[in-house]
This record gives sequence, C-alpha cells and structure tokens, in this order.
Amino acid sequence: MGVGQAGDFNRVQPRFEPRLLPRVPAPAHPQPTFSPPAPLLKALFHCASWLPLPLLHAGGAALGAIAYRTSPGFRKHLDANMAQAGYTDPALKRSAAREIGKAIAELPAVWLRPLEHVAGLIRETVGWEYIDAAQTADRPIVFLTPHLGCFEITAQAYAHRTVAAKPITVLYRRPRKAALTPLIESGRGRPHMRTAPADLSGVRALLRALKRGEAAGLLPDQTPGFGEGVWAPFFGRPAFTMTLVRRLVRSGRAVVLLAYAERLPRGAGYRLIIQPFGEALSEDDVIAATQVNAALEELIRRVPAQYLWNYNRYKVPPDVAPPPTAAFTGAPAAQSVPGDAPARQA
Repeated sequence: MGVGQAGDFNRVQPRFEPRLLPRVPAPAHPQPTFSPPAPLLKALFHCASWLPLPLLHAGGAALGAIAYRTSPGFRKHLDANMAQAGYTDPALKRSAAREIGKAIAELPAVWLRPLEHVAGLIRETVGWEYIDAAQTADRPIVFLTPHLGCFEITAQAYAHRTVAAKPITVLYRRPRKAALTPLIESGRGRPHMRTAPADLSGVRALLRALKRGEAAGLLPDQTPGFGEGVWAPFFGRPAFTMTLVRRLVRSGRAVVLLAYAERLPRGAGYRLIIQPFGEALSEDDVIAATQVNAALEELIRRVPAQYLWNYNRYKVPPDVAPPPTAAFTGAPAAQSVPGDAPARQA
C-alpha cells in the first residue's frame, strides 16, 4: 500500500469525513470546426467578386482594423516583424493591418472575374519594356513577386498581355482548407497561365517552362521546407530563404525580374511595377539568398504599409536546425532606399 505495514491498519483507523470533491467533467468529444462546403464558399466568392473594388477594399480595411484590435496573435506578429524592419509608428502599423484586410477582400475579384476585367484594374504599368526586351531576345523570365500589394494580380497581368507562345507557370502552395483549392485553381488557371504545386513536381514544371523559353513566377519570401533553403538575413534577422531562385537562374539564360502591384488609394485599382533584379546571382546559396532578400527589402521600403507583415517569416521549419543566435543581429533603420519613391502609407 506504500504507507506503513499491513498491521498498522488495525491499530489506527482514520476517520472518514465525506467532502465535496471537484467534479471532473467527462472527456468531451472533439467538436468539428465549421467549414463551409466548397459550393457555398464558391457561391459567396462569386457574389463578392462583382462588388466594386472600392467597396471590397473598404470592407477589408475595416476587417483588418478589427483583427489588429482583437487578435493578439495577429497583432504580435505584425508588430514584431515591423519593428524588426525598423517600423514602430503606430499609425503605420494600423495602416498595415488595414492593407492585410484589403488583400483578403480583393481575392474574389482577382480570382473570379474574367481576365480582361482583372487586367483592367491595373491603371498604370511601369517597366513593361523589360519584359518586351526579354521576349525579343527569346530569353525566359523568372518573376520574383513578394507578398507586397496585390501579389495575386501580377502573373495575371503578364498572362493577359503576353503572346500564346510565352505563357507563365506560377508556383503555389496548396491551401490548408480544401474548400479553397478550386477557387485558387480557377483564379490562377487563366489563359497563358499555368499553376505548379510547391513540391518537386512543381519545381520540375518551372524548369521545363524555362527550358521552353517561357516565364516562371514565384513568391521568394515564402518559407521553404527542409532541404530547400538556407538562413539569410531579412531586415537584419535570419530568415529561412529558398534556394530555388538560384537553381532556376542557373538552369538557363533566364532574366530575373522583380514585380509587384501597389494598391492605389480608395480602391482606384493598382499600379504594376516591374524592374530588373540588378545584379548577377552568386553561385553560393547563402550569398544568392542574401541578394534576393536585399532586393525584396528595397521594394518593401517603398510601400511598407502594403507588405504582409503578419506572415511568420522568421519561423524555423520542421527538421531545420535554427540559425546561430548571433547571426545577422540588429534591425536596419526604416528609411527609403536612395532613388526610390518615398515610403507611403495607404
């Protein structure tokens, strides 16, 4: 019994006093989370897709503001990531939260409207001559589009204006919610636009597209998995960064272009900016990843309120060893890059 000897039980009888014990609830069965069926979700997206863009952006901005006030996790990631980049102004943080709400609210229009309508939302294009030059020279193009502004519209803009012989293949990560898959596939499966999953088969699809002299598009600030990246500084802190960009460029004569679509005020549309990468990528994975991150930082500095700051860019993927604690310490000052437009708040 663990207390004294067996005979002790006969000498001393503890007095039993009934007491109220705390009630232990029976194990609850896990409650299924509500997930709207795919047909209903698609119907809702189709209805929202034809709302005016100013109304979508206004509603999204309100939702972003509410999320910033009421969601500690959302606010924590946004504040920490912006502070790492040197942005501590409360007004800029609130503006960034509203822009994240706009990014979600604009998806029905960008995914489900006809391609001509989506392309018509782009009111100004800067740098298309770099695409023309690459196509004239019959060179493939690698588009690097960070989570900045309306990053869903850049590949569609290219697909709308390119010739049939020069389509684009874009890499995408399957959503966690299966109901969103058909919406994403319908939005990204446009004429002259193909999709490839973010796995080995998708990488092969990008390589084949470049070999044919076509274009490939990807989000270079998306955290890769084990064996697909290296630690490189991003706003002064180690971020696990994909090495795929260097691999794609090394495979041929590809031209690397940076692209993003800035949201215009009051839902007026978008300004598409395209520019050359600016320097040859190093053969070293870490140096090349550092070059890519530095180029993205320059773009983000132009419109810092429109970056997806709540994305956990500094997470350690499964099975990946964390970076040395002393590596790349320090947050860079928040300032405009020389020659760039001044940083704007939306």
